[in-house]
Amino acid sequence: MAGARPQSEEPMKARRHLFRFLAWTALAVSPAPAQVASHVSTAPATSHRAYSVPPSAPASGSSLQVSDRPVARVNGAVLTDRDLLREMLAIFPYARQHNGFPKSEEAKIRQGALRMIEFEELVYQEAQRRKMAIPAAQLQRAEAEFRRQFPNREEFDRYLQTEVQGSWDLLRTRIRRSLLVEALLRTEVEEKARVSPAEARAYYDRNPKAFQYSESFSFQSISIMPPADASDSVKHEARGRAEDALRQAKAAGNYREFGLLAEKLSEDDFRVNMGDHKAVDRDKLPPEIVSAALAMKPGEVSDLLQFGSYYSFFRLNAHTLPGKMPFEAVKDRLRQDMEKDKYERLRSALDAKLRLHAKIQEL
Repeated sequence: MAGARPQSEEPMKARRHLFRFLAWTALAVSPAPAQVASHVSTAPATSHRAYSVPPSAPASGSSLQVSDRPVARVNGAVLTDRDLLREMLAIFPYARQHNGFPKSEEAKIRQGALRMIEFEELVYQEAQRRKMAIPAAQLQRAEAEFRRQFPNREEFDRYLQTEVQGSWDLLRTRIRRSLLVEALLRTEVEEKARVSPAEARAYYDRNPKAFQYSESFSFQSISIMPPADASDSVKHEARGRAEDALRQAKAAGNYREFGLLAEKLSEDDFRVNMGDHKAVDRDKLPPEIVSAALAMKPGEVSDLLQFGSYYSFFRLNAHTLPGKMPFEAVKDRLRQDMEKDKYERLRSALDAKLRLHAKIQEL
């Protein structure tokens, strides 16, 4: 648990899966009503819009093709390759752009997706066992929300024909199923995963090292780098170029001007990023740089330094002394981290519990 690790979304939003099955008409497959499961994926997603299918059908032999063949049975309920592919695309959406999954990763993606659709089916069956219900008003709102995802009536009608054989009742059943899965996960995982400010503070106090940072220097460099076995005349010419570059850098007034010089003159790998090394811990820097940086103020440019046959100098942008991030600065991200970790532990525990007495057959 690292208090400084940034999070792009709150964990409680991580499993918003409703309507993942949106816009699959472009696959143009022949429906097989006897085998179509009511699966709707529960894998993490920030937006179901991200899982729309491109407007052209996949090429023959593409791993994006489906035939509605069974891939698993969970206590008798059939899950199909259509269900599996939806989940695989949730894990690796770039497959649409490349007309398939990377061969080196496809088996791993498939297995992860299969585990997820099995888990969701188990959650749905558990919700049914508990006789959980979805209020009519909530179901109506969900239906309206789903309908609004389509750009026009033609696209919606195409979805109905391809995915649910034109049946509003089957669509309503799928939406209700998704809502039941979400409701049970909210009760058994989401609500239990919440972390209070007091819990976050207690973790912060128990793990002081997780929030400490080392002394570091932020700087930009310009380097002239003749080959180690260069002749004396080449080395002399290189030093002349380095001294000329240093004069120009000393006259540079700010970060950008120095950076533009680095892009133009420098020969080290950092030239493509305006010479910027960002923050580097003191113990990872050569002693010559540390010694020079300690005598400088931010914004100053060092004298010419020599490392073997190389010549280099740098602009100091910041010197950060070691310290500890205050709780107020990390509390929000820390709670998000803790909730995400707790959510995954609870979800895994629920998965294990539901599988314990389930009959699962992978085909």
